[in-house]
Amino acid sequence: MTDGSVSEESTGDPGPVRQAPDGPAGRPGPGRRRARGGGRRRWLAAGGVAALATVLGLSLALRSGAAPACAAAPAGIAAPAGVGSVALAAGRMPLAAPPTGGTVHKGKATFYDSKGAGGNCSYPSAPANRLYVALGPTEYSAGAACGGYLDVTGPRGTVRVLIMDQCPECAPGHVDLSREAFARIADPVQGIVSVSYRAAVDPALSGPLTFRIKEGASQYWFAALVAEHGNPLRAVEVRQGSGAWRTAARQDYNYWLIDSGAGPGPYVVRVTDVYGHRVTATGVTMSPGRVQRSTVKMYGGSAPAARTAPSTRPPSPRPSATPSRTPASPSAVASAAPPAPQDGTGPPALAASSASDASRPVDCASRS
Repeated sequence: MTDGSVSEESTGDPGPVRQAPDGPAGRPGPGRRRARGGGRRRWLAAGGVAALATVLGLSLALRSGAAPACAAAPAGIAAPAGVGSVALAAGRMPLAAPPTGGTVHKGKATFYDSKGAGGNCSYPSAPANRLYVALGPTEYSAGAACGGYLDVTGPRGTVRVLIMDQCPECAPGHVDLSREAFARIADPVQGIVSVSYRAAVDPALSGPLTFRIKEGASQYWFAALVAEHGNPLRAVEVRQGSGAWRTAARQDYNYWLIDSGAGPGPYVVRVTDVYGHRVTATGVTMSPGRVQRSTVKMYGGSAPAARTAPSTRPPSPRPSATPSRTPASPSAVASAAPPAPQDGTGPPALAASSASDASRPVDCASRS
């Protein structure tokens, strides 16, 4: 894609100007004047005709449907059947957005191995069942797709996969599955197959929301990873105590940041997904590198109450189901959003980890 600027073509050197022949001794003949620059005028007239022809040719080409180079889609992005083909044919890039709703997309599937890592979405690890998918930049949408699920259908059947990674080279409609997920829908020997896929709306949840504060975070710089939410998220808001809500900014590696910090904690975190489900979890503490499991589900009702730690032990960093005035004893409450039906085929929870392997985005270029 060019920058759209119009380059000026060089007119070149007109060369020496040829003059009309003179009379004897180089003097003008009777009744004639020396033609000064007559050749230049003829050259300029010819150049003007050529330029006019060029302009007319471009106008005819545009009217006939030919698009200039700057309006064409970037090389390497093809229009798969049924996915953005109209936009790409018209020279427009499809809008970056994760798959949502009941829209069925058609395209192709390949497979790769994350080698146990949690992908560009910064999860501590791949899901235990190893059913996951990487999307191209358009559908990954700078991390907006992270944590959602797709139902992918191929020659052998349908598989539900967690969106946890980005495939930099994948065009819209190209899904890069885990090897295990690909084997559920096609013979791995094929390597690439035609598929259809759609977002799994309100998939059954395996547990309550979890929060992981990023290594290096403090009261002056807040960064949290939210997981086990089922649908893609739209917003994460944080406050300390009864203070004002502060909106966190999503990063392309799936952490939610407040650059100026949110205080020392504990925090109240309000999470909203793309379908309008909203819940509020309390008692999230500033404990970098640790997965904190709340007692509230994104939809479908609250999770079972957590066990109360014995009084001889130090306060647990996990949120508790019993409200307390002591900041170290957190609780979680769900908003009044109506519960959504569950399909009973929910994926297993992500493996909890206190390791620091998610301290930075995964380099997708190293994916095999």
